[in-house]
Amino acid sequence: MVSEKTKKSNLIDDFKAHDKDTGSPGVQIALLTERINNLTDHFKGHKKDHQSRMGLLKLVSQRRRLLDYLKRINGKEYDEIIKKLKIRK
Repeated sequence: MVSEKTKKSNLIDDFKAHDKDTGSPGVQIALLTERINNLTDHFKGHKKDHQSRMGLLKLVSQRRRLLDYLKRINGKEYDEIIKKLKIRK
């Protein structure tokens, strides 16, 4: 089992733009996608967890805003991230 810290650092390494990059839109989108996927799996066993569902909706809307920003600024990087993370447009 891989710890959360190593999983997060691997995601940052995959999506960083330069060596010290931890906050670019690509990295943020990748981290949000990982959290969204974890919460989605959580809901398979906990159908009535409405508080976490609200948190999931906030994460999804935050990711959507970041994707819209990235599409405006750099369409090529947007397309690459969509393909890598297998997100619907």
